[in-house]
Amino acid sequence: MAAVDLDEFERLLAEGEAEPVEGWDFSWFDGRATEERPSWGYSRLLADRLSAAEIALDLQTGGGEVLAEAAGDGTRLVATEGWPPNAAIAAQCLRRLGGTVVLAAEDGLLPFRDRSFDLVTGRHLIVEPWPEIARVLRPGGTFLTQGVGSGTNRELYEFFLGPQRGDDRSDDAAADRAADKARAAGLEVLDVRHERLRVVFHDVGAVVYFLRKVVWTVPDFTVAKYRPRLAELHRKIVVEGSFVSHSRRYLIEARRVNGRS
Repeated sequence: MAAVDLDEFERLLAEGEAEPVEGWDFSWFDGRATEERPSWGYSRLLADRLSAAEIALDLQTGGGEVLAEAAGDGTRLVATEGWPPNAAIAAQCLRRLGGTVVLAAEDGLLPFRDRSFDLVTGRHLIVEPWPEIARVLRPGGTFLTQGVGSGTNRELYEFFLGPQRGDDRSDDAAADRAADKARAAGLEVLDVRHERLRVVFHDVGAVVYFLRKVVWTVPDFTVAKYRPRLAELHRKIVVEGSFVSHSRRYLIEARRVNGRS
Protein backbone atom coordinates (compact mmCIF):
# COMPACT_ATOMS: atom_id res chain seq x y z
CA MET A 1 0.00 0.00 0.00
CA ALA A 2 1.23 3.47 -0.83
CA ALA A 3 2.97 5.41 1.92
CA VAL A 4 1.33 8.58 3.25
CA ASP A 5 3.11 11.85 2.47
CA LEU A 6 2.94 13.19 6.02
CA ASP A 7 3.64 16.81 5.10
CA GLU A 8 0.87 16.78 2.48
CA PHE A 9 -1.48 14.96 4.83
CA GLU A 10 -0.94 17.47 7.64
CA ARG A 11 -1.34 20.41 5.26
CA LEU A 12 -4.67 19.11 3.99
CA LEU A 13 -5.93 18.41 7.51
CA ALA A 14 -4.97 21.94 8.57
CA GLU A 15 -6.80 23.46 5.60
CA GLY A 16 -9.94 21.47 6.35
CA GLU A 17 -9.84 22.46 10.02
CA ALA A 18 -9.12 26.15 9.46
CA GLU A 19 -12.05 27.06 7.21
CA PRO A 20 -15.03 28.63 9.08
CA VAL A 21 -18.20 26.53 8.99
CA GLU A 22 -20.80 29.27 9.52
CA GLY A 23 -23.29 29.88 6.74
CA TRP A 24 -24.32 27.52 3.97
CA ASP A 25 -21.88 28.54 1.25
CA PHE A 26 -20.03 25.56 -0.24
CA SER A 27 -17.82 27.47 -2.69
CA TRP A 28 -14.69 26.42 -0.73
CA PHE A 29 -15.13 22.96 -2.26
CA ASP A 30 -14.53 24.24 -5.82
CA GLY A 31 -11.86 22.00 -7.32
CA ARG A 32 -11.77 19.80 -4.22
CA ALA A 33 -15.16 18.07 -4.17
CA THR A 34 -18.22 17.83 -6.39
CA GLU A 35 -21.83 16.77 -5.90
CA GLU A 36 -24.34 16.15 -8.64
CA ARG A 37 -27.39 18.38 -8.47
CA PRO A 38 -30.92 16.99 -8.73
CA SER A 39 -32.45 17.27 -12.18
CA TRP A 40 -35.43 19.31 -10.95
CA GLY A 41 -33.30 22.36 -10.09
CA TYR A 42 -34.45 23.47 -6.65
CA SER A 43 -33.13 27.03 -6.99
CA ARG A 44 -35.02 27.51 -10.25
CA LEU A 45 -38.23 26.13 -8.74
CA LEU A 46 -37.76 28.32 -5.67
CA ALA A 47 -37.31 31.45 -7.79
CA ASP A 48 -40.44 30.62 -9.76
CA ARG A 49 -42.56 30.08 -6.65
CA LEU A 50 -41.21 33.20 -4.97
CA SER A 51 -42.08 35.31 -7.99
CA ALA A 52 -45.75 34.46 -7.49
CA ALA A 53 -45.82 34.88 -3.68
CA GLU A 54 -46.86 37.91 -1.66
CA ILE A 55 -45.19 36.77 1.56
CA ALA A 56 -42.89 33.75 1.91
CA LEU A 57 -41.28 31.91 4.80
CA ASP A 58 -38.02 29.99 4.41
CA LEU A 59 -37.42 27.46 7.19
CA GLN A 60 -33.96 26.72 8.65
CA THR A 61 -32.45 29.09 6.13
CA GLY A 62 -28.80 28.61 7.14
CA GLY A 63 -26.98 31.73 6.05
CA GLY A 64 -29.84 32.78 3.78
CA GLU A 65 -27.73 32.32 0.66
CA VAL A 66 -30.12 30.05 -1.26
CA LEU A 67 -33.14 32.23 -0.51
CA ALA A 68 -31.33 35.45 -1.38
CA GLU A 69 -30.11 34.08 -4.72
CA ALA A 70 -33.61 33.00 -5.73
CA ALA A 71 -35.57 36.00 -4.46
CA GLY A 72 -36.75 38.77 -6.76
CA ASP A 73 -38.61 42.00 -6.17
CA GLY A 74 -42.09 42.25 -4.72
CA THR A 75 -42.10 39.33 -2.27
CA ARG A 76 -41.88 39.93 1.46
CA LEU A 77 -39.33 37.49 2.87
CA VAL A 78 -39.23 35.95 6.33
CA ALA A 79 -36.82 33.21 7.40
CA THR A 80 -36.14 31.10 10.48
CA GLU A 81 -32.80 29.76 11.67
CA GLY A 82 -31.93 27.85 14.82
CA TRP A 83 -28.16 28.41 15.10
CA PRO A 84 -27.30 31.98 16.20
CA PRO A 85 -24.11 32.32 14.10
CA ASN A 86 -26.03 31.36 10.97
CA ALA A 87 -28.96 33.59 11.93
CA ALA A 88 -26.61 36.58 12.09
CA ILE A 89 -25.20 35.80 8.64
CA ALA A 90 -28.70 35.31 7.23
CA ALA A 91 -29.91 38.61 8.69
CA GLN A 92 -27.09 40.44 6.95
CA CYS A 93 -27.62 38.49 3.71
CA LEU A 94 -31.38 39.15 3.53
CA ARG A 95 -31.35 42.72 4.84
CA ARG A 96 -30.67 44.14 1.36
CA LEU A 97 -33.86 42.41 0.18
CA GLY A 98 -35.93 43.71 3.07
CA GLY A 99 -36.07 40.24 4.60
CA THR A 100 -36.48 39.36 8.27
CA VAL A 101 -34.76 36.50 10.13
CA VAL A 102 -36.29 35.00 13.27
CA LEU A 103 -34.27 32.79 15.62
CA ALA A 104 -36.35 29.64 16.12
CA ALA A 105 -35.56 26.06 17.12
CA GLU A 106 -35.87 23.50 14.34
CA ASP A 107 -38.09 21.20 16.39
CA GLY A 108 -40.33 23.80 18.06
CA LEU A 109 -43.46 25.71 17.20
CA LEU A 110 -43.15 28.34 14.48
CA PRO A 111 -43.49 31.82 16.01
CA PHE A 112 -46.09 33.01 13.50
CA ARG A 113 -49.85 33.37 13.39
CA ASP A 114 -52.10 30.91 11.60
CA ARG A 115 -52.45 31.46 7.83
CA SER A 116 -49.59 33.98 7.64
CA PHE A 117 -47.81 32.86 4.45
CA ASP A 118 -48.80 31.94 0.93
CA LEU A 119 -45.48 30.14 0.40
CA VAL A 120 -43.31 28.15 2.81
CA THR A 121 -40.01 26.68 1.64
CA GLY A 122 -37.13 24.67 3.06
CA ARG A 123 -33.97 23.10 1.68
CA HIS A 124 -32.32 20.23 3.57
CA LEU A 125 -34.38 20.74 6.70
CA ILE A 126 -33.17 19.08 9.90
CA VAL A 127 -36.81 18.72 10.94
CA GLU A 128 -39.88 19.05 8.72
CA PRO A 129 -42.58 20.39 11.10
CA TRP A 130 -45.56 19.35 8.97
CA PRO A 131 -48.40 20.39 11.33
CA GLU A 132 -46.77 23.80 11.81
CA ILE A 133 -46.22 24.22 8.08
CA ALA A 134 -49.89 23.50 7.43
CA ARG A 135 -50.92 25.89 10.22
CA VAL A 136 -48.99 28.93 8.95
CA LEU A 137 -49.92 28.42 5.29
CA ARG A 138 -52.83 30.38 3.90
CA PRO A 139 -55.57 28.34 2.21
CA GLY A 140 -54.29 27.57 -1.26
CA GLY A 141 -50.71 28.27 -0.18
CA THR A 142 -47.89 25.90 -1.07
CA PHE A 143 -44.88 24.29 0.57
CA LEU A 144 -41.78 23.45 -1.46
CA THR A 145 -38.92 21.43 0.01
CA GLN A 146 -35.82 19.57 -1.10
CA GLY A 147 -34.98 16.96 1.51
CA VAL A 148 -32.06 14.71 2.33
CA GLY A 149 -32.87 11.03 1.96
CA SER A 150 -31.79 8.40 4.45
CA GLY A 151 -28.52 6.70 3.60
CA THR A 152 -27.05 9.91 2.19
CA ASN A 153 -23.26 9.58 2.05
CA ARG A 154 -23.43 6.06 3.44
CA GLU A 155 -20.07 5.23 1.86
CA LEU A 156 -18.46 8.16 3.67
CA TYR A 157 -19.86 7.66 7.16
CA GLU A 158 -19.42 3.88 7.05
CA PHE A 159 -15.76 4.44 6.16
CA PHE A 160 -15.40 6.08 9.59
CA LEU A 161 -18.08 4.29 11.63
CA GLY A 162 -18.32 0.86 10.03
CA PRO A 163 -21.57 -0.73 8.80
CA GLN A 164 -24.67 0.99 10.18
CA ARG A 165 -28.14 -0.42 10.66
CA GLY A 166 -31.44 1.33 10.25
CA ASP A 167 -30.90 3.34 7.07
CA ASP A 168 -33.29 2.65 4.23
CA ARG A 169 -31.55 1.38 1.15
CA SER A 170 -34.59 2.23 -0.97
CA ASP A 171 -34.02 5.61 -2.61
CA ASP A 172 -37.68 6.59 -2.33
CA ALA A 173 -38.32 5.63 1.32
CA ALA A 174 -37.69 9.08 2.82
CA ALA A 175 -39.70 10.80 0.10
CA ASP A 176 -42.66 8.48 0.65
CA ARG A 177 -42.56 9.00 4.42
CA ALA A 178 -42.41 12.78 4.02
CA ALA A 179 -45.31 12.75 1.57
CA ASP A 180 -47.38 10.66 4.00
CA LYS A 181 -46.68 13.15 6.80
CA ALA A 182 -47.69 16.04 4.55
CA ARG A 183 -51.03 14.36 3.83
CA ALA A 184 -51.53 13.58 7.52
CA ALA A 185 -51.09 17.29 8.27
CA GLY A 186 -53.91 18.09 5.84
CA LEU A 187 -51.85 19.08 2.82
CA GLU A 188 -52.47 17.98 -0.75
CA VAL A 189 -49.26 16.55 -2.22
CA LEU A 190 -48.71 17.89 -5.73
CA ASP A 191 -45.29 16.45 -6.59
CA VAL A 192 -42.87 13.84 -5.20
CA ARG A 193 -39.48 13.07 -6.78
CA HIS A 194 -36.25 11.44 -5.61
CA GLU A 195 -32.76 10.88 -7.00
CA ARG A 196 -29.45 9.26 -6.04
CA LEU A 197 -26.50 11.54 -6.81
CA ARG A 198 -22.74 11.09 -7.06
CA VAL A 199 -20.47 12.87 -4.54
CA VAL A 200 -16.70 12.95 -5.20
CA PHE A 201 -13.98 14.09 -2.77
CA HIS A 202 -10.59 14.83 -4.33
CA ASP A 203 -8.58 15.36 -1.13
CA VAL A 204 -8.85 14.53 2.56
CA GLY A 205 -9.00 18.21 3.50
CA ALA A 206 -12.33 18.48 1.69
CA VAL A 207 -13.61 15.52 3.71
CA VAL A 208 -12.51 17.16 6.97
CA TYR A 209 -14.28 20.40 6.10
CA PHE A 210 -17.41 18.57 4.95
CA LEU A 211 -17.64 16.55 8.18
CA ARG A 212 -17.14 19.71 10.26
CA LYS A 213 -19.85 21.54 8.32
CA VAL A 214 -22.41 18.75 7.80
CA VAL A 215 -22.11 17.55 11.38
CA TRP A 216 -24.79 14.84 11.30
CA THR A 217 -22.77 12.75 8.81
CA VAL A 218 -20.34 11.54 11.50
CA PRO A 219 -21.79 13.11 14.68
CA ASP A 220 -18.71 12.67 16.89
CA PHE A 221 -16.19 13.71 14.25
CA THR A 222 -12.97 15.41 15.21
CA VAL A 223 -9.65 15.22 13.41
CA ALA A 224 -7.93 14.00 16.57
CA LYS A 225 -10.39 11.15 17.11
CA TYR A 226 -10.40 9.95 13.51
CA ARG A 227 -6.79 10.70 12.51
CA PRO A 228 -5.93 7.02 11.72
CA ARG A 229 -9.00 6.68 9.47
CA LEU A 230 -8.23 10.02 7.85
CA ALA A 231 -4.72 8.76 7.08
CA GLU A 232 -6.26 5.67 5.44
CA LEU A 233 -8.64 7.86 3.48
CA HIS A 234 -5.81 10.10 2.34
CA ARG A 235 -3.90 7.03 1.14
CA LYS A 236 -6.97 5.75 -0.68
CA ILE A 237 -7.52 9.07 -2.47
CA VAL A 238 -3.86 9.27 -3.49
CA VAL A 239 -3.99 5.75 -4.95
CA GLU A 240 -7.46 5.90 -6.55
CA GLY A 241 -7.67 9.60 -7.36
CA SER A 242 -10.84 10.30 -5.35
CA PHE A 243 -13.32 8.99 -2.81
CA VAL A 244 -16.83 8.46 -4.19
CA SER A 245 -19.99 8.55 -2.13
CA HIS A 246 -23.67 9.11 -2.98
CA SER A 247 -26.28 11.50 -1.68
CA ARG A 248 -30.04 11.06 -1.83
CA ARG A 249 -32.38 13.96 -2.42
CA TYR A 250 -36.14 14.26 -2.70
CA LEU A 251 -38.49 17.02 -3.75
CA ILE A 252 -41.97 17.52 -2.37
CA GLU A 253 -44.46 20.23 -3.26
CA ALA A 254 -47.71 20.34 -1.33
CA ARG A 255 -50.66 22.70 -1.03
CA ARG A 256 -52.96 23.65 1.80
CA VAL A 257 -56.46 22.90 0.61
CA ASN A 258 -58.94 25.74 1.05
CA GLY A 259 -60.81 25.54 4.32
CA ARG A 260 -58.65 22.78 5.85
CA SER A 261 -56.61 23.26 8.99
